[in-house]
Amino acid sequence: MKHLLSTADLSLDEAVGLLDTAAQMAATQDREIKKLPTLRGRTVVNLFFEDSTRTRISFEAAAKRLSADVINFSAKGSSVSKGESLKDTALTLKAMGADAVVIRHQASGAAYTLANADWLDAPVVNAGDGTHQHPTQALLDAYTLRRHLRSGTPGVADSAGAVGKDLSGVKVAIVGDVLHSRVARANVWLLHTLGAHVTLVAPPTLVPVGVGSWPCDVSFHLDDALRDVQPDAVMMLRVQRERMSSAGGGFFPSPLEYSRLYGLDARRLAMVPDHAIVMHPGPMNRGLEISADAADHPRSVIVEQVANGVAVRMAVLYTLLAGEPAVPATNERS
Repeated sequence: MKHLLSTADLSLDEAVGLLDTAAQMAATQDREIKKLPTLRGRTVVNLFFEDSTRTRISFEAAAKRLSADVINFSAKGSSVSKGESLKDTALTLKAMGADAVVIRHQASGAAYTLANADWLDAPVVNAGDGTHQHPTQALLDAYTLRRHLRSGTPGVADSAGAVGKDLSGVKVAIVGDVLHSRVARANVWLLHTLGAHVTLVAPPTLVPVGVGSWPCDVSFHLDDALRDVQPDAVMMLRVQRERMSSAGGGFFPSPLEYSRLYGLDARRLAMVPDHAIVMHPGPMNRGLEISADAADHPRSVIVEQVANGVAVRMAVLYTLLAGEPAVPATNERS
């Protein structure tokens, strides 16, 4: 694996290997001294053309816990705001000796451009490009699912009768603004690779054109989907109002109507199996796509997802920079 640009590029072995490596990384974070010397002397650049809090801090923490040097580059106040191109920025980073570049960009395909052009001789990690992909978010979501939905979970079984290192038999409902969500796209492909069954739930106006070619089912009615699918996990998506032309952008009548039809609340949470978990990539619009009762419910793993993101991103940086494949852990229970 030279770059991490899309979950669609990952084979089953690569995906499982990254998740197993993340489990090993997570185990080291329980120690008094959390730092590992693995990437000492390497430089990781966080190149963020879009605002971010969780993702940028998570990548920074991951790199530092592997003893790498970190340079945080924000487009605001930089030469980019003066008109510098992505190519010139990349050439500058190459001259500075960047060993890996983590990029978030508002344009879909920016990470691919950076990785495939002859501008940079370093691994590229896609931290979110437009509405296209967010592979490390999908990996941390899969890691979180694997931690909670293991052997013995009622209703969750593969052909051998238990969830193994993949997610065979797991049912996931991804609900909300699918149209603008790179998280949804990344999760559909990764979860499909891992053997899970995904159902997208959204109003027709927030379903992308061409979704019929995705490896998932689609429903326009949340109550029906929860009753029929009986998901093991419900992943709520943020309504991305900043990507809409106005407060509603014509995508739904009103916030109140959206919440009534597609918001997760205590009533809807009672419709899913008792073992089902609640997920959200954050930041949350409380009262819109998710109620406070659901967000703070004991079955909510939203805060845990943030913590798991550090271990997953450590695994990604380790795999790309240490020059070793992600090998399944031999001492981790799956």
